[in-house]
Amino acid sequence: MPKALSIIGLTVSALVLLIFSLDMALGIPFQSASSTMDVGFIICSLVLGYLSWSTMRELA
Repeated sequence: MPKALSIIGLTVSALVLLIFSLDMALGIPFQSASSTMDVGFIICSLVLGYLSWSTMRELA
């Protein structure tokens, strides 16, 4: 179960990174409402990805 949760964390991290990177670069899907929000969510997704990756390495 913990390994599945770390894989879900990696997936969510990748989706959030994709969505807010697209918003920052192209204005899709939020029409670039706030650059600060985009940067904040990108940083949070990178942190979540790192934490999920390191947890998955410890479980292996």
